[in-house]
Amino acid sequence: MNTFHKLCVPGLLAAVALCSIAQQSSTEIKHEAAPATSAASGSEMYKSYCAACHGKDGKGDGPAATALKSAPSDLTTLAKRNNGKYPGPRVASILRGQETLAAHGDQEMPVWGPVFHAMSGGHEDIVTLRISNMNKYLESLQAK
Repeated sequence: MNTFHKLCVPGLLAAVALCSIAQQSSTEIKHEAAPATSAASGSEMYKSYCAACHGKDGKGDGPAATALKSAPSDLTTLAKRNNGKYPGPRVASILRGQETLAAHGDQEMPVWGPVFHAMSGGHEDIVTLRISNMNKYLESLQAK
């Protein structure tokens, strides 16, 4: 098994698997590798990795949300919950897996840092670009 599969398969819920779970009556969770996306597009990464749970608009109402043990966060209120300021450094830390959150620490919410590292062939500059562009996209979703 190559490094990509060792890092991504265990504990990674791919958006496609989550969407199929929401449509099935059983709660079987499939673990699959994350689909490849452009590191330059926060929007594309969000749609591929986050929207199944957090919803197309980031409100926590994705098609797979009901299959999870705990409801996904409303990502449009990150700034509101942080005294009106978008918590960019904290979001980056969470995406990298450096900050522990209950939803990110179990198998329901993948920690994207190792996944992005594997996708990027270990090139830290590409991982940083992915995290930065995902972070910018999440900031653009904030409720006004």
